[in-house]
Amino acid sequence: PFSSWARRKMNLKSERRGIHVDQSELLCKKGCGYYGNPAWQGFCSKCWREEYHKARQKQIQEDWELAERLQREEEEAYASSQSTQGAQSLTFSKFEEKKTNEKTRKVTTVKKFFTASSRAGAKKAEIQEAKAPSPSIHRQASIETDRVSKEFIEFIRTYQKPGQDIYKQCKLFLDTMSHKRDLSIEEQSECAQDFYQNVADRLQTRWKVPPEKVEKAMDEVEKYIMTRQYKYVFCPETTDDEKKDLAVQKRIRALHWVTPQMLCVPVSEEIPEVSDMVVKAITDIIEMDSKRVPRDKLACITKCSKHIFNAIKITKNEPASADDFLPTLIYIVLKGNPPRLQSNIQYITRFCNPSRLMTGEDGYYFTNLCCAVAFIEKLDAQSLNLSQEDFDRFMTGQTSPKKQESDSFSPDVCLGVKQMCKSLDLLSQLNERQERIVSEAKKLEKDLIDWTEGITKEVEDIVEKYPLEIKPKSQALAAIDSENVENDKLPPPLQPQVYAG
Repeated sequence: PFSSWARRKMNLKSERRGIHVDQSELLCKKGCGYYGNPAWQGFCSKCWREEYHKARQKQIQEDWELAERLQREEEEAYASSQSTQGAQSLTFSKFEEKKTNEKTRKVTTVKKFFTASSRAGAKKAEIQEAKAPSPSIHRQASIETDRVSKEFIEFIRTYQKPGQDIYKQCKLFLDTMSHKRDLSIEEQSECAQDFYQNVADRLQTRWKVPPEKVEKAMDEVEKYIMTRQYKYVFCPETTDDEKKDLAVQKRIRALHWVTPQMLCVPVSEEIPEVSDMVVKAITDIIEMDSKRVPRDKLACITKCSKHIFNAIKITKNEPASADDFLPTLIYIVLKGNPPRLQSNIQYITRFCNPSRLMTGEDGYYFTNLCCAVAFIEKLDAQSLNLSQEDFDRFMTGQTSPKKQESDSFSPDVCLGVKQMCKSLDLLSQLNERQERIVSEAKKLEKDLIDWTEGITKEVEDIVEKYPLEIKPKSQALAAIDSENVENDKLPPPLQPQVYAG
């Protein structure tokens, strides 16, 4: 409470300055009885903190409502633009008016939402942002981006205050990266990796989030920011990723003649189950290019690897080892020839959450894929146990490993004849496979007929050995007193008696 000593001290200072001070003005404005500081708008330290936290929470709530409203407006605008795409084009005057309105529209960033700035500062920032062109004028968000944004907002709501902090950090990071397009891809990768580390540290140290929830949150953060940044950081023009992609594709096409026996692949595609597993593995490794998030690309590699392990297990009737897995993965890559393979590997290396690449099965399978690509780039005759002369003939297409002597065409033979011979070879293989399937089907039919006849014969023998005897129906049982000739001499049945009291 405001003591008499404090009053005397303030009166003494006022008398020296020749100023009359009312003692009631020295107290806290909230009426708690404590000394109020003019620097804190007349509140004491405790009441000022309470008022500040109330204003802070109110501002955050208003910012969230504003963000949701803006999100709804963007969704409605996008839906209306999609519905009017097939309509008649606007006149030039209406187009100019619409363009002018879009340029002058005020865009409020998330930095304004979560920054406790003064009204004057917020108004000034809003004016500056209004002068800058809106990103939505140049590029409309895709349907996938909108879906990921909605899922991310729904997810962070479960984290409450840590979720608000995550959303703020992500928006600030995206805003920062939009101004760093001129940086090299390595520098942008460092920014992304530092961002992952900072967000994880904030969740663990500041908000005390459990490790399993931190990992899940980081997966969602990676999904959100990389879906938004995919267009700018995947295979950028400032790198030679596209050149490496073309070189790897050309190299794999030149190695189309490599057989599983040359790579010592312990997989037999003649088994239908194994053939299905190989097809699924090729599909998964090709599907990797259609994903945007590094974690989803790693998931495709993991699914492909698991199909490979299953194929080896079915062929060998025992669990697969690492020595069997790598050659089979090399064979799958050669057979599938995934599009933009080097770009996908570089994208995962640069922008994936480092915790996934350092530990877990995703990191193990990704490392094996990198080793497989490096092996294909340096593949030579010694790697396949071939002579250099045969290797050169295979690479130039002069002959094929399957028909080295019978298929040695002369140089003047046209390509159509060569392709026809290859097609005939494939048709003969398909014919042999069909004949094998038909013979197996006939054998199965014969086995079913023999089994049915055997069961029928066994039933007949049992019925003949133990014939079924049908006994006549037994007579109905008589009453227990039907044979009692002295039935009339039985005493009368007992009757219930009621006694009073």
